[in-house]
Amino acid sequence: METNIDLSVRIGSGRLANPVGVASGTFGYGREYEGLVDFSDLGAIYTKAVTLEPRAGNPPPRLVETPSGILNSIGLANVGVEKFISDKLPFLTSLPCAVVVNVAGSTEDEYQKVIERLESVDGGIWGYEVNVSCPNVKHGGLAFGTDPVQIERLTSSLRRLTKKPLIIKLTPNVTDITAIAASAQAGGADAVSLINTLVGMVIDVKTGKPVLGAKTGGLSGPAVRPVGVALTYRVKRAVSIPVIGMGGITCADDALQYILAGASAVQIGTANFVNPKTAGEVLRGIRGYCIDNGALSLNEICGAVF
Repeated sequence: METNIDLSVRIGSGRLANPVGVASGTFGYGREYEGLVDFSDLGAIYTKAVTLEPRAGNPPPRLVETPSGILNSIGLANVGVEKFISDKLPFLTSLPCAVVVNVAGSTEDEYQKVIERLESVDGGIWGYEVNVSCPNVKHGGLAFGTDPVQIERLTSSLRRLTKKPLIIKLTPNVTDITAIAASAQAGGADAVSLINTLVGMVIDVKTGKPVLGAKTGGLSGPAVRPVGVALTYRVKRAVSIPVIGMGGITCADDALQYILAGASAVQIGTANFVNPKTAGEVLRGIRGYCIDNGALSLNEICGAVF
């Protein structure tokens, strides 16, 4: 008889059926992976970023491979909140997993207006992941994510707009990520997710110019996993709210490193491009690890390295 393992995760007012999600910017709006994945394997889809108005994004080239990873400079290209509601949300909310809308903006007012508009729609949105950490836009994003005072103020203002789970996505491109995480918690965040990409550059030595159209981009993939695990460990020791870990997860062992470091949930990112079934494989691996170690719930192994 199969052992019954409780892999559910409680975040604020919400509950995820399992801890494995797919990261914003790597899974589109869900439909892009239709027929490639079993959506019931997913604890959550973290959507492509949604801004108040449509964004064309950064000039091409936008992607370049690096050792054990990729550098991207998409620039939060997206359809805007109105098209998201009319064209993307119906499919997303038909799926058997939680839908977490990634929200971005250039100003505090823009963040507020996006969430206000989404709150006005009875569309089955589970929660929000607030992107204050994108290194690929000229205004907003990273500017918020590096300032504890701004983080607390923004989080507090968004907290007043919704009772749904509110997750603040943190950047590693700061001196002390624990101070940022603590400010998000003080502002009323239900969880923090980390890490977003690290700033990087690739130069074509033949032309003497950066390969990416925007010159710099965000580094993701296996190369960043040790950084993500270490920062997850540090942040979990600094806050009492759940931590969602991401960065370079390609298999169950990678995800388990995050969980053992203190992550209550994880997100699969760049690996989706290589193997769309990664999330399901990771979920089965986590379940198997719990069985092998006599754990009846995810909580029993979360933060075990402490």
